Amino acid sequence: MVEGDLKKLRLDKWLWYARVVKTRTLASKLVQAGHVRVNSEKVSSASYTIKLDDVLTIKFATRIRILKVKAFCERRGSAKEAAVLFDDLSPVPIKRKDTPVFIKTPAPEKRPDKRARRQIIAFKDDFS
Repeated sequence: MVEGDLKKLRLDKWLWYARVVKTRTLASKLVQAGHVRVNSEKVSSASYTIKLDDVLTIKFATRIRILKVKAFCERRGSAKEAAVLFDDLSPVPIKRKDTPVFIKTPAPEKRPDKRARRQIIAFKDDFS
């Protein structure tokens, strides 16, 4: 339910309403950790007030999302309602060709013996 009478809203509430994060607590932690920028300025307070047409840059562990605020609402709604709240300006992630492909091996039938454990440790040491 998009409401036209709202002119501004707390950042943590909007992130939660727009379904960027699962809970408002996570939204607050994300902002306080310094992973959110509003109009290219780092924000450290979850109570920061955002307005229409603000551009949010949100850094997650695996990607960066750039969202332009289009609307506000009074409650957290469905995913369709949340999609109306913002324009996603994020670049399309590039799939790298040199990314290793991991093949899931079946679980061993027995515990590894001493020799096998040493091989496992040596293998892991090569990647650290």
